[in-house]
Amino acid sequence: MGPISSLVTIPEWLDILIALLIGTGFGFALEQAGFSSSRKLVGMFYGYDTTVIKVFFTAAIVALVGSQFLSFFGLLNLNQVFVNEFYVYASIVGGVIMGAGFIMGGFCPGTGLSAMSIGKIDAIVYVAGGVTGAILFAETYPLIQNLANGSYRGPVKIDEALGIPKGLFIFLLIATAAVMFWIGEMAEKRFSRPDITSEL
Repeated sequence: MGPISSLVTIPEWLDILIALLIGTGFGFALEQAGFSSSRKLVGMFYGYDTTVIKVFFTAAIVALVGSQFLSFFGLLNLNQVFVNEFYVYASIVGGVIMGAGFIMGGFCPGTGLSAMSIGKIDAIVYVAGGVTGAILFAETYPLIQNLANGSYRGPVKIDEALGIPKGLFIFLLIATAAVMFWIGEMAEKRFSRPDITSEL
């Protein structure tokens, strides 16, 4: 499967099945963590609930450190791990649009699907809006192609872009996460909303 497939031959149907199981597990974990609640998610922006920051920073660190250990023991070929290609202008515009959609709708794409799967009406509307946006993007692509492909930088890795050793980058990310966790705890005390968090 992916970068591990060079170690063992996996039939394509099993590869797809494993991906489906991982995706299903991820969605289940999101729902169980309360990420199907838009109030919990927007709490990150208002400061009364910083669970999102804590969970995703933890996930990033576990994935980063875990992949390095797997690579060290020869179980993962990092050269085969997909890295998103970086388009500067598209990333800025897309980030603004997604951020605005996140705070107005109360979901990101993944959490929106998670909430929709349990029948939340606001999530269904949110996902429908996302699908509409994707269709509009596809239909207007010839008009915005220069913006979408502008300032192409290739598959950029942060440590390489900064010119620092990977080990130092991992340390800095962990230190940043610790600081963000502390700030999150302070924010939750400062902007406490027991009327909301008690229902989550």
